[in-house]
Amino acid sequence: MKRILLIAGILGFVVVGCTNGAHNDNTATNTTNKATNISAESLSTLNRKLQTIGVALGDLGNPFYNAVQKGAETEAQKIGGNIRVNAVSSAFDLNQQTNQIENFTAANTDLIILSAVDKKGVKPVIDQARLAGRVVIALDSAVDADVDAMISSNNTQAGEVACQYIADRLKGQGSVVILNGTPMDSINQRVSGCEKSLSKYPNIKLISKEQNAEGTRDGGLRVMSDLLTTFPKIDAVFATNDQSGVGADLAARQARRNEFFIVGVDGSPDATKAMEDKDGVFAATAAQNPAGMAEKAVQIGNDIIQGKKPESSEILIPVKLVTRENLSSYQGW
Repeated sequence: MKRILLIAGILGFVVVGCTNGAHNDNTATNTTNKATNISAESLSTLNRKLQTIGVALGDLGNPFYNAVQKGAETEAQKIGGNIRVNAVSSAFDLNQQTNQIENFTAANTDLIILSAVDKKGVKPVIDQARLAGRVVIALDSAVDADVDAMISSNNTQAGEVACQYIADRLKGQGSVVILNGTPMDSINQRVSGCEKSLSKYPNIKLISKEQNAEGTRDGGLRVMSDLLTTFPKIDAVFATNDQSGVGADLAARQARRNEFFIVGVDGSPDATKAMEDKDGVFAATAAQNPAGMAEKAVQIGNDIIQGKKPESSEILIPVKLVTRENLSSYQGW
């Protein structure tokens, strides 16, 4: 009987041990899950130092994004400590940008800066990155996700000042086209700002605003060539970024049309070069400061990692209208 009781006790111990083992596994899993839910603010108490920065951009073939990359690298050098900056280009493809951010997260990148190609589509991967304890800062275009900070040009203001210049130069009457772009928040805001300015002038007719020039020189050339074929008279063009505006300028040259002028957004080197050419029709641009935005993103990211929250999580950088008249005083990117 003693031997039976002893065996039964041992079996009971084994069963209990197995059950507790399974429970401990679950506890470990729960602990891990809780750990991944630690916010960047809580992680800052660990006195981490910024060591790696991942920058996910739309297209490094665009000078704007090149300036963003350089700005991040410049600020990282100022902070010191051999901070590594890895900038990647998605060619405005959501799947590719998602994979890139997932890779940054898996590589334990401390700070992720992204210019989202799809404000809604990037939400899951941003949520994943922040649950893993990464600091995530959106730059240039807002996202439908919780981020540690959002830094952008005042894109609504950019559209407003660009199209106010158009209205003033046209003296309140004429036919205007908008070269639209990739449906990003920043582009939508520029179009909205433009329409707000033009709406004050009943004699200004907006004859096209839906054509997507894709934010590229080739796209601007293609769309503007089509518009020049469709409309025998155009008085002004608002290009939602400089690259499409430069393409539109080329289309005008090829068609030998110069009855209109072009206003872009960015303040890019290509735009300033086009504005210097008196034979072209590129007249003005609402200039952003992409390098400055990236520098600010790195500063704020570094502060968050060290436990210093920004006063505001949304930071808008004003734009400056650059025209042929004040071009000589513009420092550019």
